[in-house]
Amino acid sequence: MIFPDLSPYWLEFAAIASLHFFAVASPGPDFAVVLKQSISSGRRSAMYTSVGVGAGILIHVTYSLLGIGILIKTTPWLFQVFAYLAAAYLLYLGWGAVRSVPNRLENDVSLQAQPIEKQVTSDKKSFLIGFMTNGLNPKATLFFLTVFAVAVAPQTPMLIKFSYGIYLAFATGIWFCFLSYIMSGSKIRSSLLKNGYIFDRIMGVILIVLAINLLLST
Repeated sequence: MIFPDLSPYWLEFAAIASLHFFAVASPGPDFAVVLKQSISSGRRSAMYTSVGVGAGILIHVTYSLLGIGILIKTTPWLFQVFAYLAAAYLLYLGWGAVRSVPNRLENDVSLQAQPIEKQVTSDKKSFLIGFMTNGLNPKATLFFLTVFAVAVAPQTPMLIKFSYGIYLAFATGIWFCFLSYIMSGSKIRSSLLKNGYIFDRIMGVILIVLAINLLLST
């Protein structure tokens, strides 16, 4: 079997990897569900949820590879529509995050002293929670439609495009597994319950800036 020369695609891969890093690090449904599993069900459940989130990426990769070329070629104005929708969605997420308020635990000492009981969640259910959350995530849909339309050249071989998708799925799973490991510690869980709103506000500002930049560049 003769494999294609990968050297012409390193810059393209670097662009995709950079876009993916900023997208996966921003707060959204995937982060929220992994955080929830870490706090309520513990590390094991959060890890399986994280693997499910990574696997859910393959749904977006599949329909992007099968349909995005025809979509852009026949109806290029749809790209602008998706861009505006993406910007609106980022603004919505950013505004909601900026308006985050402190958790009750921050001001209630009696609640802080109470241990957080773990809910028992099967490995299969934890995986499906992550898989469905990412697979049905409109933010991920808009991201992949944008990436495969802008960052990936039309002449890029299908095998290379598929390898991009495999990387994105793997990198997403690894990122959320890392977050699961960090957030499932008892001290971290308590701190997140008290100070999570600060992180939300910071990321909210970043999302709003990204949305404005997307509108200006469309």
